[in-house]
Amino acid sequence: MMTKMGRPRQFDRDAALTKAMHLFWQNGYDATSLSQLKAELGISAPSFYAAFESKHALFQETIALYLQSHGSVMDCLWDAELSPRAAIELALRSSARMQRETGHPAGCMVALGVMSAGAPDDATVTEELTRARARNRAGILACVRRGVAEKELDPMTDFTALSKVLESFLLGLSTLARDGATREEMDNAVTQIMRLWRPSTDTELIAK
Repeated sequence: MMTKMGRPRQFDRDAALTKAMHLFWQNGYDATSLSQLKAELGISAPSFYAAFESKHALFQETIALYLQSHGSVMDCLWDAELSPRAAIELALRSSARMQRETGHPAGCMVALGVMSAGAPDDATVTEELTRARARNRAGILACVRRGVAEKELDPMTDFTALSKVLESFLLGLSTLARDGATREEMDNAVTQIMRLWRPSTDTELIAK
């Protein structure tokens, strides 16, 4: 396409990357075709390969972009300045709200991307998504363990069971978001799940 001065319009790679991220986020890897990508980005096949090399390579870039932006809502799980309970609650509420924001597809790309990717021949396609989920899982477990150590949780708490419940809830938020749950409904759901964070008996006695 030509500008009024007769020069080719400069290709905005960052804008194209964001559009591609939204397309993969909405449809998943397998269901997003090269034709869709080229049409959404408004470029020809030669330009596509020159800019991104391949669909696989582009997908990896969009995952990195997502984790640095929208996916950063989970970083608070590793914030030592927050109490364990506060870190978990902030992560869940922030994720729930992000998943219902306007301007991008509903849900979480980390959760939805791997579920819609099928079983690709190349396992490296979803490797970064698997790693991201593993990091979130480790962060939740670390908070639960710290909660017991700091007497925010009952000492008899089953670390693994509680962390799995919280992780399952986090992943389930994506389905709720895709099915049209409102931000208020999802926020209320977080309030309910946090009631599982029961303080230690010592803390309850001190409070009384």
